[in-house]
Amino acid sequence: MEGTTGYIYALTDEGKLIWKESYGSEFTNSYPGSRATPVVVGDYVYILSGMGDLTCMSSISGKIHWKKDINKEFGGRIIEWGYNETVNILGDMLILTPGGREHNMIALNLLDAKLIWSSKGLGEKSAYCTPLLIKTGSRDLLVTHTEDHIIGIDASDGALLWQHKHPNRYSVHPNTPIYYDNQLFCFSGYGQGGVNLQLSSDGSSVTKKWFSETLDSRIGGAVVVDGKLYGSGDTNREWQCIDWNTGKTLYSSKDIGNGVVITAEGLLYLYSQKGELALVKPENNGFNILSETKISTGSGQHWAHPVINKGRLFIRHGNTLIAYNIQK
Repeated sequence: MEGTTGYIYALTDEGKLIWKESYGSEFTNSYPGSRATPVVVGDYVYILSGMGDLTCMSSISGKIHWKKDINKEFGGRIIEWGYNETVNILGDMLILTPGGREHNMIALNLLDAKLIWSSKGLGEKSAYCTPLLIKTGSRDLLVTHTEDHIIGIDASDGALLWQHKHPNRYSVHPNTPIYYDNQLFCFSGYGQGGVNLQLSSDGSSVTKKWFSETLDSRIGGAVVVDGKLYGSGDTNREWQCIDWNTGKTLYSSKDIGNGVVITAEGLLYLYSQKGELALVKPENNGFNILSETKISTGSGQHWAHPVINKGRLFIRHGNTLIAYNIQK
């Protein structure tokens, strides 16, 4: 965001600017700035602003193809810290969650933004969550958090299949659910925690398997590696290793501050809210820190999730994008 305006930047692998175009006003209240990740599909790029403007642009030039105001058109409700959702793509559909009472989740045509289906869901507000899209049996299933529930939506027609109550103090649930071995882990902070839900074979129902109070990540996510769940907490700020099948905490560590985790080739990349960046090898009895550095450029909160592509680790910190070479 520059001033009050949001921009998409297209960069080369070397960080040189190819083009830069505005997609409109961005969120300027508490924690101002861009929120969602742009999604590229062929010649088009899609972005949802914190204010609820959905924009389709050319991925070649940035020229705007179409725009939708999801508040005006679908009864969307801007939540306290703005929309944070990154849109999902399935075939010719773009799926997102306005959080309206009638149009709770919607699917639009990628090319012309015409409504394909609308789901009333539970009529709750959205909850900062990017839905998980998975295939279970013959069904494409969307799993997301809304205000007080985890919900399962049939991605073909928007039908509500199941719900599981999962409230917290401020109705903030930014972590995308995790899917592994036909089970879901759905988790959030602010006094909540995470629940493991066993999916039925066709995804039409869930059964609670276990609950963890300690893995209560607010915004940092978690990952599964070899049947173990790794993440850090909000109230419980240590890094934790939890057995996926039982929910038992195997070990924990406070060597790195709590924050974001991603994984590649069996290793963990931890990016803490203190700006610590660590490469960690998870072992049977603890976290083995292989290397560590500090993010000192940029400004504001260390909240953005890192990305790995073509042997490079990208870190976004405020108005700064940093690329690290991590190839062997």
